[in-house]
Amino acid sequence: MENKTYMCLLRSEEGGCKEPATPTDMEAMFAKYEAWQKEFAENILDMGSKLGGASSVVRHDAVKDGPFIELKEIVGGYMMLKADSIEQASEVIKASPMVENPGTSIEIREISRS
Repeated sequence: MENKTYMCLLRSEEGGCKEPATPTDMEAMFAKYEAWQKEFAENILDMGSKLGGASSVVRHDAVKDGPFIELKEIVGGYMMLKADSIEQASEVIKASPMVENPGTSIEIREISRS
């Protein structure tokens, strides 16, 4: 079966984290991410990054600055995966420490090559 490419969009509920993480919590989180990245190294094409604040929307008649609409969820980052199926891509993401955070979801979209 041929690998497909998937874009994963990290969404979080408005408001973000309420309390800053302690150094011990941060160390534990980084260890989880490192273990996850090592386990799924074949699937992870690009860990992506968080998205910055500068943005615009381009339409046929104008370019406008954001924010664009009221959102309950904010797209905060992305990453790229390769997998044989959406089910396999979902399993990779379900194993990620990213989804342990309450109010966080990951949208997985196949990138069409046709």
